[in-house]
Amino acid sequence: MSSSLLSAADGRPDPDQLLAQMRAEESRARRGKLRIYFGANAGVGKTWAMLSAAQRELAQGRDVVIGVVETHGRSETAALLAGLETLPLRELAYRGRTLSEFDLDAALVRRPAVLLVDELAHANAPGSRHAKRWQDVQELQAAGIEVWSALNVQHLESLNGTVGAITGVRVHETVPDTVLDEAEEVVLVDVTPDELTSRLAAGKVYLPQQAERAAQNFFRKGNLIALREIALRRTAEHVEDDVRGWRVEQSGPQGVTGPPAWNTSGAILACVGPHEEAGQTVRTAARLAGQLNVRWHAAYVETPSLQRLDADRRDRILAVLKLAEELGAVTAVLTGTRIAEALAAQAQRLNCATLVMGRAEPARGWARWWAPTDLSRELARCAPALDILEVARADSSRRLAQVRPGGRRDEPGLQEDERSRARWPGYAWAGATSIAITLVAMPLAGVLELVNIVMLFLLGAVGVALRFGRGPAALAAVMNVAAFDYFFVAPRLSFAVSDAQYLVTFVVMLGVGLLIGQLTAGLRFAAGVSTSRERRAQSLFELTRELSAALESAQVVELGAAAVQGHFGGRALVLVTDANDRLVMPADPVPGFDPSVADWTFRQGQPAGLATATLAAQPWHYVPLKAPMRVRGVLALEPAQPRWLLIPEQNQQLDTLARQIAIALERVHYVEVAQQAVVEMESERLRNALLGAISHDVRTPLTALIALAESLQAQPPEAHAEVARAIVAQARELNALVNNLLDMARLESGIAGGAVNLRRDWQSVEEVVGSAIRAARPALGDRAVQTALPPDLPLVEFDATLIERVLVNLLENAAKYGAPPIVVGALATPQALLLTVRDHGPGLPAALRGREQTLFDKFTRGQAESATPGVGLGLAICKAVVSAHGGEIAAANAAGGGAEFSVTLPRREPPHRPFL
Repeated sequence: MSSSLLSAADGRPDPDQLLAQMRAEESRARRGKLRIYFGANAGVGKTWAMLSAAQRELAQGRDVVIGVVETHGRSETAALLAGLETLPLRELAYRGRTLSEFDLDAALVRRPAVLLVDELAHANAPGSRHAKRWQDVQELQAAGIEVWSALNVQHLESLNGTVGAITGVRVHETVPDTVLDEAEEVVLVDVTPDELTSRLAAGKVYLPQQAERAAQNFFRKGNLIALREIALRRTAEHVEDDVRGWRVEQSGPQGVTGPPAWNTSGAILACVGPHEEAGQTVRTAARLAGQLNVRWHAAYVETPSLQRLDADRRDRILAVLKLAEELGAVTAVLTGTRIAEALAAQAQRLNCATLVMGRAEPARGWARWWAPTDLSRELARCAPALDILEVARADSSRRLAQVRPGGRRDEPGLQEDERSRARWPGYAWAGATSIAITLVAMPLAGVLELVNIVMLFLLGAVGVALRFGRGPAALAAVMNVAAFDYFFVAPRLSFAVSDAQYLVTFVVMLGVGLLIGQLTAGLRFAAGVSTSRERRAQSLFELTRELSAALESAQVVELGAAAVQGHFGGRALVLVTDANDRLVMPADPVPGFDPSVADWTFRQGQPAGLATATLAAQPWHYVPLKAPMRVRGVLALEPAQPRWLLIPEQNQQLDTLARQIAIALERVHYVEVAQQAVVEMESERLRNALLGAISHDVRTPLTALIALAESLQAQPPEAHAEVARAIVAQARELNALVNNLLDMARLESGIAGGAVNLRRDWQSVEEVVGSAIRAARPALGDRAVQTALPPDLPLVEFDATLIERVLVNLLENAAKYGAPPIVVGALATPQALLLTVRDHGPGLPAALRGREQTLFDKFTRGQAESATPGVGLGLAICKAVVSAHGGEIAAANAAGGGAEFSVTLPRREPPHRPFL
């Protein structure tokens, strides 16, 4: 067994607890405080008390501002608003009405020291940033603003149903209990039911008509008494949490040096021991906790001596701890050299007022003189303020069937033989070590002083203690004393002692040997506990680190199964759900694994199988993977040591590992959902852009074609030629549009599949530029095109057809949006070919400054509402072609006016051909 808590004998604080405390204090320092004025129902004076406190704070010079306060027409309450700054409310239109709501943004801008926000459970109007006002308060706290608010008990989520059953009125505006639990201050505003009834009759709570109806329903005296009791109990729970938190902060590193237990809640701590009556102790503690309606805990302290218990007694301890968990206790396995100090520290840490323990069997005869100090008296010395209750002894106790990895129940006789065989080597080595030291030291008896020979024997005792523990070390100490007396002390080869001073040497040798064995056993025990803690922390750290980089469910499944299997041994499976929320079972049959049990665990969200109360005969242990949103799968484990699942710390470790796996699965799931949403949004955007472009740029030439074709019927034959030319022009525009769509689809499909078919060849740049100008002439019309091509341009390797298409699209774009002259230039460097197309028009729109590359996105046009025809695919096709060549395309405003598009293609030196 091992413990996750600090050893009572260890003076160092737990680093995990210190780190958690530091993080909590840092978070609290950044957040604003929350003060809640809490009452049983309306009319007790919560708002009045809050405003009175605000007036006192204002008088002391604090910056107090009212965000929203509901006076409900009470003159006494309204009078307290004088002198307090009030933020204007925000007007919202809803279903033909204007609603006034708290202005959260104005409060964040104003940032007062204290802000009053009444009616914490209020539901905000539709269209507000948050659905509930308590969410507004949390944002204000996150901004560092201290907030005061008011709340009735019936608005707490956990008490909503209870209050509704008592009063017959169910309120729909609720606040999570965590809001009240995390509030730094809770001020209970309380009045007696008779006084509240008098206030109601005097019209200080509701208007007369409402007051009469309320007195007959919600404000009946029985309801008021019950609500008052609930409010008092809920406030007491919050105060108890404050007391426990303060005690934890004030406790010393060992817990024992902290403040004594205060009997404020009556919490109970049951001491579980290795004796038969431990089960009776747990049952008595559970019954007492139920009668007192208090929380209770159970703890077992494992000392070095108890660590050597046989398997039967250790199983009995685990069974008792399991029984305590079933009865509602929070269990823990502590480690320490002194049971009383560990229990006292645990009781003080948990603020337990009563400790329940079994009655020890009294020592008889001479044993009374050497028996160890009674545990109850030692506890009374360590924790004087702790009430100690001894439970009468009972003959019956709950036992746990002894389970081994193969599911076989071993016989006790075989276990005893195995334990005996496991102990004998240590004692044999102790005797052999003593004999070996004697044989080594005998030839040196005339050379070394006897004190040095004593040191050799002590060194042997230390080695035996380090390797084999306390018992063999004690045997080695006794044999060392006997060997030293017989072989080295005069008269030699006799146990007689001529000098009485050697008796002191014998006593010191024996005492030092026994002390070394005791201390060494304690160090081994502490080292084992530390190793176990480090192993658990390391496994969690490694799993968390690896899961943080997982991007697929298969990776999470593999990493999670490996981590669980590495910690517990045996075999582990992580089962996840499919798209239909069904658990996916292993493809190959796994010995002992039951799919029906795994499915039950997934559906019910509860553990099952080995070491549980459900289907305990199963050899596998099934744990649901509970994520914050829902159950994400099942973790199935066949541990190498089934007993480990009964140890609270190991069970908590398994739950923590399962939680990490579940959170990782949920993160991966939502990453996939987000990616799918992005794809769908992009598809929807492209679809809308395509439909918008086609609806405008396809419908326009079609409408023109229809109108021209109809006009042929009414025009004389000599006018048909002009109309035919117009029809041809419109048809060409429509054909160019369709070609652009098809080219873009082919290029994108080729790029996505990695299979763009480029027909690369060594080409003359001058010829490609000339053919591009000729192809773009219908779009250029009579616009002048100039070329700036050096005479020594080398051959460049590219796809001439596609690069010509790029230049044609750039020329057509210059003709549509620019002004003549249009200049086509080229420049060759050893690494690249630079092609430029420039016009002398107005240049790129000012709205695109700094983001010129967006021009090359699909369905993007320089002017969204321009009358110039086009769907915004020409430049996108240019980018796709250039990217397929491994080049780059850019757009910028040229010096002296106009826009300039540049294409950079990678190049290498052309091959040299010998002259024939």
